[in-house]
Amino acid sequence: MNHVRGPLCSIDVGERTAETETIDDVLESYLGGRALGTKLAHDRIPFDADPLGAENRLYFATGPMQHSTMSFTGRMSATGVSPLTDGLLSSNAGGFLSRNFTGTGYSAVEITGASDELVIVHVTDDGVEFETVPELAEATVPETCEYIEDEHGLGSEHTTVIGPAGENHVRFASIMTSEERAFGRGGLGAVLGAKNVKAITFDGDSTNEVEIPPVQMEIHGEAAQAEHPMKDQGTTSVAEYANMVEALPSYYFSDLSFEGIDGISGDRVEEKKYKKGTCSSCAFACKLPTRDEESGLETEGPEYETLMAFGSNSGIDDIVDLMKSNKLCDEYGLDTISAGDTVAAYLASEDEFGNADLIHDLVEKIAHREGVGDTLAEGVDRIHDELGVENWSVKGMEFSAHDGRTLNGQGLAFATSNRGADHMYAEFYPYEYPLVDADDAFDKAGLEGKPPKVVELENINAIKDSAVLCKFSRDFVTEERIETLLDADYDDLLSLGGEVVAMERHFNNQRGFDRGDDSLPYEVPGFEQGLDEYYAERGWNDDGTVPESQFEGGNAAPADD
Repeated sequence: MNHVRGPLCSIDVGERTAETETIDDVLESYLGGRALGTKLAHDRIPFDADPLGAENRLYFATGPMQHSTMSFTGRMSATGVSPLTDGLLSSNAGGFLSRNFTGTGYSAVEITGASDELVIVHVTDDGVEFETVPELAEATVPETCEYIEDEHGLGSEHTTVIGPAGENHVRFASIMTSEERAFGRGGLGAVLGAKNVKAITFDGDSTNEVEIPPVQMEIHGEAAQAEHPMKDQGTTSVAEYANMVEALPSYYFSDLSFEGIDGISGDRVEEKKYKKGTCSSCAFACKLPTRDEESGLETEGPEYETLMAFGSNSGIDDIVDLMKSNKLCDEYGLDTISAGDTVAAYLASEDEFGNADLIHDLVEKIAHREGVGDTLAEGVDRIHDELGVENWSVKGMEFSAHDGRTLNGQGLAFATSNRGADHMYAEFYPYEYPLVDADDAFDKAGLEGKPPKVVELENINAIKDSAVLCKFSRDFVTEERIETLLDADYDDLLSLGGEVVAMERHFNNQRGFDRGDDSLPYEVPGFEQGLDEYYAERGWNDDGTVPESQFEGGNAAPADD
């Protein structure tokens, strides 16, 4: 099996130490990226670790595909215990960081402990240095990137950075890279903030050699030549279709379509797009650098999920208002989905849908935990009773779009996801619109035949997150091609993906997660039977726990031992 190569760099920011550890046996079994991060986290983070405590650890890792020049490979993974969900969670980001990370020569970097001063950690192939930066307290992401470039000559493509939201332990704070790309979901920015780490830089010329088969060039060429709506409108190309079939959450989930969709649609985004945008080595170029000529506002996006959270779900029908929300989240380091949904919950409680000025003020207040922002920074699951609104979350994570009340298989996938209400964990929704070949499509209603497909998609997405491959490679990286790229049988890859999902679930089981957490705030026909079928397909217990007989490997002692 093709896997990432290089030692683990373990950095204790409290002790200001860095150690190198050979982990070849783990790499040979766990590929890289999410699988590698999950294995290390499962075996090295105490099951009862406080997400915001020194005992939590954060893992950054690339995969074998970051050693190629193929499209869809400009991504990397981060893994730790989430302050939002309280479970083990991986997030991944695009941009231009991954090749600079591989230049350090490490397969993974582990951040543990907690610093008593705000620091930047500089990781190179020559070692690790710690820089105390009290002057960067509360600095925005662009301000921090500017400091690093001025002082160290490293552009934003070398950095992972948190904004004020991470420093203030907002539970859905993101880690930003390339300034506008995010390790977004789950609040891993707050993990760095709790460790008093403002930024980590990666640089070097010690990339380990991983031989990638020539099929990579076929895929790259097809990505360059393909005619695809995402090349013009990114993920917003689906917005009007989702609205038409009533799968677009609106007005804090009270509606399934939005009458103002024309003002924030993919066409409106495309009108504001002023150049091509991409990730490292990718010819697909689906990113969205946008500019409003009248105001001078520039941002990257919004993507479809942001269009939902800060657009339809908040009652906003003006693309410039939406662009500003997106920009503020990037600057302050906030996940746009959780931030937008949480703001929408507040708007619902105050009957203020469509109030753009209030929305932008709330984003700033959340990032700094000022006034009502201190409450909203906790996320919907923790504050819905106080606001007097329904709890639109799964496992503490706010919902992304592609509504499961219409797309019932995606509804089941939201419930079973170890990450919470995130559409990319299984990515079932394309099979119900349908946006794939008719032979692979499902009727959107009901769950007949869907649980085994949810399992398969969760498993192969775990492999893509480990390779690391962009999910939008789905039309180009076929089963046969992923076998060739990773030098492994497809069924064996699915088995490894299943092991990754089971490791996440097992860790979370030890923290109290069970079937009761695989729930939805709405009814899906046949849901309980579908959940039974899903557990049976995985060989799990009826209560949603992983049998110990399935599981091998130890774990660190509980934190209170």
